[in-house]
Amino acid sequence: MNYLEALSRRYSVKKFNPEMIIPQDTLLNILESGKLAASSLGLQPYKIFVVESREMKEKLIQAFYNPSQISTCSHLIILVSKKNIEKNYLDGYFKHISEVRHQPVESLDLFRNSITGHFSRQEHDDILNWAEKQSYIVLANLMYAAAIENIDTCPMEGFRQDIIEEILDIDSEKEKVTVTLALGYRSEEDQFQNMKKVRKPNDKLFKFI
Repeated sequence: MNYLEALSRRYSVKKFNPEMIIPQDTLLNILESGKLAASSLGLQPYKIFVVESREMKEKLIQAFYNPSQISTCSHLIILVSKKNIEKNYLDGYFKHISEVRHQPVESLDLFRNSITGHFSRQEHDDILNWAEKQSYIVLANLMYAAAIENIDTCPMEGFRQDIIEEILDIDSEKEKVTVTLALGYRSEEDQFQNMKKVRKPNDKLFKFI
């Protein structure tokens, strides 16, 4: 199917078929789309947890206000955003650029100094807000790729952040759970799939100037 057909078919699934598991190669394609998402300054200030074991999903159910997706999905993706950009994070980032592009790390000093100066002028909350916006770009890529792969999804913000962070051993001083995405195959019992998609008409949404 083309991308408009895929996006028209997509909806936020309320109940998946727990017997159907996403093939590994399909899952990796979807994750690669998240990896390739646009990222400000190329810094990718986030981590992507991929929950696939039934045991871990069962532990995480308690953290969600609507547990039906977690209890039935094939995989659960958890996007965790950084709260700060530390020196050692930048060290690793520029070392990786140097290795991938086969150029001396010293040749990147101008770029690094620009980034360092930028973040030195940012408040803590501003950095987290920026990082969370980057995570949502990843979320959009993942949902789009899943739709193309004929995989159903449901993005979710209704969860207890503290419970997820405790279960996943996330350092809440340095990182924050931002958003989650359940993936799988819609259940025939999910009546929401039969509802017509409602979106603003073009004249209410787009303004050509």
